[in-house]
Amino acid sequence: MTELSGLDVRKTYKLYIDGKFPRSESGRSYPVLDSRGALVANAVLGSRKDLRDAVKAARGAQPSWAARSAYNRAQILYRVAEIMQGRRPQFVDELAVGGSDDPAGEVDAAIDRWVWYAGWSDKFAQVLGAANPVDGAYFNFSVPEPSGVAGIVCPDDAPLLALVSRTAPAIVAGNTTVVLASERWPLVAVTLAEALATSDVPGGVVNILTGRRAEIVPWMAGHADVDTIDVTGCEPDLRTVAEQQAAESVTRVVAARPADRDWTSDHAQSPYIIAGFVEYKTVWHPQGT
Repeated sequence: MTELSGLDVRKTYKLYIDGKFPRSESGRSYPVLDSRGALVANAVLGSRKDLRDAVKAARGAQPSWAARSAYNRAQILYRVAEIMQGRRPQFVDELAVGGSDDPAGEVDAAIDRWVWYAGWSDKFAQVLGAANPVDGAYFNFSVPEPSGVAGIVCPDDAPLLALVSRTAPAIVAGNTTVVLASERWPLVAVTLAEALATSDVPGGVVNILTGRRAEIVPWMAGHADVDTIDVTGCEPDLRTVAEQQAAESVTRVVAARPADRDWTSDHAQSPYIIAGFVEYKTVWHPQGT
């Protein structure tokens, strides 16, 4: 029997678009360093075309994702948590290399957060919606509906948990997403993409890009097919740029509140975070038969 050589086969990190793992059309990459400054891997440096491809995939997947029942979306989010649980040691190792203070705790919290939002899938509409008082023989209801395609800019702190904390409330409402991973430590986001690809999440519902925020965020905010952009991961100057671009494309801008950025706390999960990713439809209905 031939003995194994023990060759260290390094993982190749790619983008995640439309359920596939393409390389960037630009062929560019950038080094990802561990907490001691040593090279860990090269991550893809996403381009404007990569963003366009991701938005196109998200837009194409959105109608069918929104049309699924709330119960079915809950099942799918729960399945993501199951897949992550099975790959827990890999997630912990990747966060540890990046210098996380509590990698095991962050992974467990991320798994729990998928489950938490899965539980809200068929309940948030009752909290966010309303039966409005009117003067007349009819009913008036406000019903939350998905806004469409959401761009998510992830911060560098808690690169896994923050990503889940902002992406899960967007997709549980029926939106599809284009996620820009943490720039400093993007590798765990690509590993999450592998979990998504082997779960029941349809291709295009979650698309994950890696690269420079300063390069990609203005394109994301100004893209006419992005309905909401979450700028939680943007520094103040870049957030200003994003808001200016979003104003021209009539894109809603949302972000986690300072209190919500304690990612392991209960403040980081709420049905009211879902509200940032929905629109409201008003329905009138006559009383009686």
